[in-house]
Amino acid sequence: MNDWQVKIPVVLLIFNRPDTTEKVFEVIRKAKPPKLFVVADGPRPDRPEDIKKCAAARAIVDQVDWECQVLTNYSEMNLSCQHRVSSGLNWVFENVEEAIILEDDCIPHITFFRFCEELLERYRNDERIMVISGQNVQFGRQRFDYSYYFSRYNHYWGWATWKRAWKYFDFDMKLWSKVREAGLLQDILRDPHVVKVWTHVFDSVYNGRVNSWGQRWTFACWINSGLTILSNVNLVSNVGAGRYDATHTKKATPYSNIPAEEMTFPLKHPELMIRDAIADDFSQDLCFDYLPTVWKRVKLKLKKIFKNIKR
Repeated sequence: MNDWQVKIPVVLLIFNRPDTTEKVFEVIRKAKPPKLFVVADGPRPDRPEDIKKCAAARAIVDQVDWECQVLTNYSEMNLSCQHRVSSGLNWVFENVEEAIILEDDCIPHITFFRFCEELLERYRNDERIMVISGQNVQFGRQRFDYSYYFSRYNHYWGWATWKRAWKYFDFDMKLWSKVREAGLLQDILRDPHVVKVWTHVFDSVYNGRVNSWGQRWTFACWINSGLTILSNVNLVSNVGAGRYDATHTKKATPYSNIPAEEMTFPLKHPELMIRDAIADDFSQDLCFDYLPTVWKRVKLKLKKIFKNIKR
């Protein structure tokens, strides 16, 4: 495995955390991608300490010591997470057909890169697949002995995609009003409570109450009937959740800081391309029940879930 090198371009999204950026960079260095795209947001105007932190995070990229074309897209002003990531990925896919994407707090196992590369090639021309992700929140639960499963949820703590999929990303979510008025989330999600949750999510993002590129991407995937490939072991550990300097995940969650595990090869490919509804229901309950009015019910669900896991 030490002699293996990734052939696919890698994207590193950074901001003001040189400590975690360096940890992610060290794993990228082991994978030795031929192209490294670095997208950086600028310091916030009301946080003078960001100036040095952003500069320190960017300086880490100067440590590239393998044969690699480094392309940088640095903003001198703060664009916010949603604008910086989306504009940065637009730039990436103006230049390449596919890429592996890591944020500055998502530390992958080295086998994550090979997992993504093999599946980017296998599903390159399969329009049904929009995302390949190394994030797994099933805590060891799996129905079949395959290397990955198919999901509706495009987890993005370490993921990969193609230009042919990213072209559907629409920052303005122009079709949301039509989808909402026609009740089309019911056709996608079926469960009335889950429909209510995601209606609340998409309304909040669409109306600017939530600063998120990821949920805009989820919307794009869903309205194009896209599936996500999720690894059956967790390949990426998010070490940024619960930190004082986290942008969104100010509090640690049950699925943050899950250790990154090794993927075994050769990959065992599923014989059928059918979404794992049981795994998705688990993910919905654990990760995506965003409605604040049901928070007490969510906590009860989590207790029940973890009680079942211990059994």
